[in-house]
Amino acid sequence: MTLIIKSKKQAEQPDHLSTSNSFKIMSTSLESESERILELLNDESITSKKVRNNPIMKYWRFAFAASVLGFRAQQSGTKTMCPYSSYSALNIEAESGFGIKQTVLSQLVEEKDEVLLEELGGVDGIAVALRTDLVRGIHDEVEDIDRRRKAFGANILPNPPKKGFVQFLWPAMLDINVLILIICGSVSLGLGIELYRPKEGWKDGGSILIGVFFAIIVTATSDYWHNSVFEKLLKDSYNIQIDVVRSGSRQQILVPEIVVGDVVCLKHGDKIPAHGLVLEAHSLKLQVDKAIGKQDHSDHVELNLTNRNAFLLSGTKVVDGFASMLVTSVGVRARCDHMISRIGHNSRKLTPLQARLKKLDSVIDMVGYVFTFVVVILVTLLANFTGKDGLAKIYDTVNIVVGLIMSILNIPNPWWLSLLLTRAYAMKKLKAENAMVRQLSALETINFATTICVNKTGTITMNQMKVTKLWLGKDFVAQGAYLSNAPNVIKLLQEGIALNSITGCPTEEAVLSWAVQDLDMNTEEIKRSHDILHIEAFSSESKKSAILTKRKAHYEIYEVHLKGAAESVLAMCTHYYDASGIFKALDHNQKMKFEQVIQGMAASSLRCIAFAHKEVEAKEVQDVDKVEVPKDGMTLIGIVGISDPCRPGVTDAVKDLQNAGVNVKMITGDNIFAAKAIATECGILRPYSGEVIEGVKFRNYTPEERMKKVDEICVMASSSPSDKLLMVQCLKRKGHVVALAGSGTNNSLAMKEADIGVFMGIQGTEVTDESSDIVILDGNFASIPKVFMWGRCLYSSIQKFIQYQLTTSFAGLIANFVGLFLSQELTLTALQLLWVHLITETLACLAFATEKPTKELMKKPPVCKTEPLITNIMLRNILPQTLYQVALLLVIQIDGASIFSTDDDMLPVTFTFTSYVLCQVFNQVNARKLETKNVFEKIHRNKLFLVITAVIIILQILLVEILKMIGDTEKLNWPEWGICVGVAAFTLPIGWVARFIPIPDKQVVSYLMVVEVFGRLLLRKLTSMLTWASQVLYVMHRNQQLTAFLAITDRHRQCASLS
Repeated sequence: MTLIIKSKKQAEQPDHLSTSNSFKIMSTSLESESERILELLNDESITSKKVRNNPIMKYWRFAFAASVLGFRAQQSGTKTMCPYSSYSALNIEAESGFGIKQTVLSQLVEEKDEVLLEELGGVDGIAVALRTDLVRGIHDEVEDIDRRRKAFGANILPNPPKKGFVQFLWPAMLDINVLILIICGSVSLGLGIELYRPKEGWKDGGSILIGVFFAIIVTATSDYWHNSVFEKLLKDSYNIQIDVVRSGSRQQILVPEIVVGDVVCLKHGDKIPAHGLVLEAHSLKLQVDKAIGKQDHSDHVELNLTNRNAFLLSGTKVVDGFASMLVTSVGVRARCDHMISRIGHNSRKLTPLQARLKKLDSVIDMVGYVFTFVVVILVTLLANFTGKDGLAKIYDTVNIVVGLIMSILNIPNPWWLSLLLTRAYAMKKLKAENAMVRQLSALETINFATTICVNKTGTITMNQMKVTKLWLGKDFVAQGAYLSNAPNVIKLLQEGIALNSITGCPTEEAVLSWAVQDLDMNTEEIKRSHDILHIEAFSSESKKSAILTKRKAHYEIYEVHLKGAAESVLAMCTHYYDASGIFKALDHNQKMKFEQVIQGMAASSLRCIAFAHKEVEAKEVQDVDKVEVPKDGMTLIGIVGISDPCRPGVTDAVKDLQNAGVNVKMITGDNIFAAKAIATECGILRPYSGEVIEGVKFRNYTPEERMKKVDEICVMASSSPSDKLLMVQCLKRKGHVVALAGSGTNNSLAMKEADIGVFMGIQGTEVTDESSDIVILDGNFASIPKVFMWGRCLYSSIQKFIQYQLTTSFAGLIANFVGLFLSQELTLTALQLLWVHLITETLACLAFATEKPTKELMKKPPVCKTEPLITNIMLRNILPQTLYQVALLLVIQIDGASIFSTDDDMLPVTFTFTSYVLCQVFNQVNARKLETKNVFEKIHRNKLFLVITAVIIILQILLVEILKMIGDTEKLNWPEWGICVGVAAFTLPIGWVARFIPIPDKQVVSYLMVVEVFGRLLLRKLTSMLTWASQVLYVMHRNQQLTAFLAITDRHRQCASLS
């Protein structure tokens, strides 16, 4: 079958036939008859404009044309065809069964080719080719959907190229510390072989290179694992649904399930899931993604019902109104190449905690290098008096340099490793509790959060709406007695609900369901009896929606139906219907009574929706496309009260956040009475604390007044999206770290502005989801305190490991420095320190990463964002431990032979090394609690911590007793092992006593930061002075050379003149 559509432009061109490959033209009578029928179908004098524009009529018109033209080709009896030049032939591939190629559809939409669209018969012609009913959609059958996927592809983007393990090795090798150790190890290996032959000389340098190799493997493995965990969790986070029409029913499906030919229903907050053509649009406004190519230069595009052939590109956001579209391209064919590239090469910026760790690490590295440089100079000077030859001096110096570097500079980087492991573990645990982390920085930043702004609907409440009250005239109507009221009022109420409602919104669904069940509303019959001329969609700013219709039975009667927030609709009304259906004027007293009714319903936590009606004269509707819905003179029909219960556990969750020092503020579009009732019920608004304010009042404050009052506000009602954004901006300017939790599209702007955006995932929209950092998959507000708890646990675990690691590094560095000058030997060799870094510290990273959060974390105030990572509490714990370990190591190094009454030099070395490692085992236990005196509290719950502690001890025993050649150690007997354990365990009581030492409020590290700034300034000045001095010396040297050259020249001239 071939679909041939004749265009006006082509009809003007002469027909050309090919003798071997042509159509056999049907008889002139058949052709003229078919053309005559098509002319009748398009004759404006015969059919009305409404009938001509009716989608069903267009569908059958083009179906008839396709049938006639297809019959012509069938009668021709030819297998190969060369199309007329006066017709556009859409070749149909036999296996697909559709009348148009995907390349044509992609070209049509991406290039916005209106000429091609006209040649193809417009939207109706394409619908025929795609076998889509524009009213009923495609068939909801597996075979039809699979056939479309096979022909046009699935709506899935290819996964970005996954980074393999090898790609993480290269960055790990380029670490400056690794490169320095590789160079030093290579020099040590070469000199050792040269001095002591390969059998003995490879040990020091070779062991260093082997250790560095394993450090690179550990770093690359941790990076690879962390990247895999994050990508897997992020992949699971995309679960957005969209409305489609299939087999005549509207249903929700996941975005990847969309196929070409689907009729998609778009609403405010949706993101267009594929390329397509507009079928119907009302007050549609689109926000164009600037990353999408071939779009208009404007950020917003407005479409209406008359713009029937508008093109829609995938990725565009619906910011207002609603529409339906015919999908023409999906998946890769609906994405531009640069968008795929952007997704595949998303740059990962440093998170705030990563940046702070990197800065702290760079400071310590700089101090370590300067310290090592000074020591090397001193050692080099002392080496001149040892009597060793040149190579031996260099060899000893290199080993000393490596030992000192290993004392202060750690490979693999333990802080970075700790952050990766802790964060990956926290993300996996949160996923199990239905919280998805989409932005890595959010899990770190939430530790600093001081305020959380929450939306009411869908966040505090369950978003399960139900109509519970109806007010008609002057009184409430009892349930079950709705139809006993005046028929004309009930009929208007039914029409207002059926015509002025869209599916997909919980509030709309609740009203529609109530009207069908309790008012016996026949939605389809009402819609068939009315023509919809103009729609003003609901928006968060106006808080109402309106529709202009015309009854088919009375073409001269135009009606406006208004629906929205009760107080907004009431302000536009001048009349009302009483329960008997009598039309009455709405005076001031009656309006006050209605306002009291609305306030009473709102105080019962009900959302109040009012319905109004007005008849419009025909002269006011001259041009349907330009008509504006009247904003006054409306007649109030009735008011419904909709209940939306609070989520279970929301009161306890709010209390947990408040106990954690987090201010909870509720921001909602509901009126002030409903907002106050809900806030009181869930504990946000407490007696004699907090202020309740309306959005318009907050908006009209001066900037100074807003900054003064923003902390006191607990509830902001009747707020618009701009009010929410303004609230977040004011809080941030006052120094707060702000989180915002919500699901509706009206939260997206404020969510982008907030430091942490929390998306309540069940009822949310894609625009809001994209603005969020954390997704609560089940939409349960009780999950938010868990996210806060894990964020604080992450920060606390990093601090615990930093305390542990700094104690280890400082003890080794000071012991090596002092021991070097006291005994001309390093207390701990480079190989021993490398063992501690690779085994002890790496396993300790995993132990601290798996520490679970405790309730005590939610009893502390948020950490100040400017507070240093190393606190006074940590310094108080570090210093006593470091001093004890240094004293222990030096005593064993200096007097070890006399203490153990032995002439074996290896025994004190082994005892020193083993005691140092076991000190770190007990130091690991001591660092579990930063403030609590009982460091063994709940240690049995972290079985991995206990296992890792045992593994470290076992590995140390294996190294000393079995692999002594590698560790350069000597075997220890049971009493010696007991002494090692005893002196190492003494770190526990030292840590317990240290926790009684009082600490100052002012952070000591902040003074060190001042010293660092001063040092950098001094270094910059010194560098500039040295640069200036070198330039002066260079100029002086050059002048001397020039003077000497001139003197020689003069001498030659004098000699020449004498001769």
